[in-house]
Parts: sequence; C-alpha cells; structure tokens
Amino acid sequence: MQGKYPVITLCGSTRFKDQFMKAQKRLTLESNIVISVGLFGHSGDQEVWENMDEGTLTKTKEMLDDMHKRKIDMADAIYVINVGGYVGSSTKSEIEYAIAHGKEVRYLEEP
Repeated sequence: MQGKYPVITLCGSTRFKDQFMKAQKRLTLESNIVISVGLFGHSGDQEVWENMDEGTLTKTKEMLDDMHKRKIDMADAIYVINVGGYVGSSTKSEIEYAIAHGKEVRYLEEP
C-alpha cells in the first residue's frame, strides 16, 4: 500500500496485450497503483528478440522473469490476466510465488 492506494502487479501471458491494457486502465481508475510488464514478447516488441543469439535470449528471459517476481514483491496483490482460463507455466510460477509471499491473488476470469 502506498498511502491509500493498493499496489497491484499484473500477471499473465503477454499474448493478451489488449486485456493487459484494459485491466491497467480499469484498475488505475479504481484507485490502484498498477505495475505491469515491461514489454509484450508474445504480441509485439519483436524487435527486442529478433537479433538475439540463443544465450542472450535465455539470459534476457530469465532476467525478465526474475524482475517480474520483484514487481510482485512490491505489490499488495497480483491480478492474473487469464483470458479463456489460460494460465501458462510462467504465470503459474508467479501465482505460486505470490501466494507463498502472502499476496492476494485476483483474476480477470474466475479459475
């Protein structure tokens, strides 16, 4: 909580860019501080990946996964963008991490 504003980190597959943006706007207007992903690897931002060798790509993905866990550390809750009930392995890991660290877990669609 920052002042009177809860902090929420968005989690989910980056293929759902439009849903991330809608959730970010809605949650912000509901008086939350929203932390989101830094880039959309599955639905845009191809220029980030296109010239990376395999080793750099692996290190970058590991860094981004770790960074997202730090974003969860800063939050009071996570909000899972689970369109059609889809939750991939990275998102499952983030949900487990959030629960283990006492964070509230909310969902776009009830699981």
